[in-house]
Amino acid sequence: MAFLVTGGCGFVGSNLAAELLRDHAKVIVLDNLSRSGAPANLQWLRTLGSFEFTHADVRNSLDLDLVLERGGVECVFHLAGQVSMTNSLTSPRRDFDINVGGSVNLLEAVRRHAPEATIVYASSNKVYGDLEGVHLDELATRYEPADGKLGIDESARLDFRTPYGCSKGAADQYMLDYARAYGLRTVVFRHSTIYGGRQTSTFDQGWVGWFCKQAVATVQNPAHRFTINGDGKQVRDLLYVSDAVRCYRAAHAQIAQAAGQVFNIGGGAENSMSLLELFAHLEQKMSIRMVYDRLPWRNSDQRYFVADNSKARTILRWSPEVSKFPGIECTLEWEKAQTPSA
Repeated sequence: MAFLVTGGCGFVGSNLAAELLRDHAKVIVLDNLSRSGAPANLQWLRTLGSFEFTHADVRNSLDLDLVLERGGVECVFHLAGQVSMTNSLTSPRRDFDINVGGSVNLLEAVRRHAPEATIVYASSNKVYGDLEGVHLDELATRYEPADGKLGIDESARLDFRTPYGCSKGAADQYMLDYARAYGLRTVVFRHSTIYGGRQTSTFDQGWVGWFCKQAVATVQNPAHRFTINGDGKQVRDLLYVSDAVRCYRAAHAQIAQAAGQVFNIGGGAENSMSLLELFAHLEQKMSIRMVYDRLPWRNSDQRYFVADNSKARTILRWSPEVSKFPGIECTLEWEKAQTPSA
């Protein structure tokens, strides 16, 4: 039986495929190789073992039918997607076609050809919108909930904002409804920040890696400047990629209990960090001063999101193992390795 990883040459997908290969599993990697870094991740995967690679696009339903109609797929990790909020604003139709159309294509292919397979879907904390019901205190370096409750659980109100939030939220709901309507074994993960090696970070996606990259650039040129959106006090919980991989595999292992359910997944309150706190850590570690200019807040940029992992601990028997400072160190080393003369 095989594991199908859509978006398997992306950041989380390649790390997940690599772990499956290390366990000698049969792996099918599906990717259209459109994202920067994907071809390099494919070449890296090929050094780890033998697997089937399908150069395909989830927007083409025939591509998915061809993979699944042969049978033998026991689990689909659905990681293919448009992942940038800012890109969704400039190309909303493309965002919709990939995230909604591609996800429905996958669901239909599984329903027709592999109805017993597990599907684990990568959703987003953006489905909760601006979290206007969470009242925040502004502290010196971060925002925190005024009521002292540091984790957001799955009972938070859905409130789709921006095309990206709408597309991820719509696909999220399709996954859950296909469990109800057709009995498919779907699981939805609403992620906070995932970070680590093999991520091609940009100014609008992958903020931990992006700012580690800015720190490396500052070492090379102390006059280096970069930009941030907002005041830098926005907080996310950091989930290292190896912990995310374990979580995906735990969903399949516990599918009897997890099917049809949604989980908020992140590093938890103990691994939360604001931009300013990340900068302070990098400055101290690298003996630099990071200089930035402030831009306006992005549309629907949550001031605070930290996942309450309680449900995942109970049902998936999973919790994060990599704390933020060792994880940031690994990410920093990855970014150094990608930077000439770093």
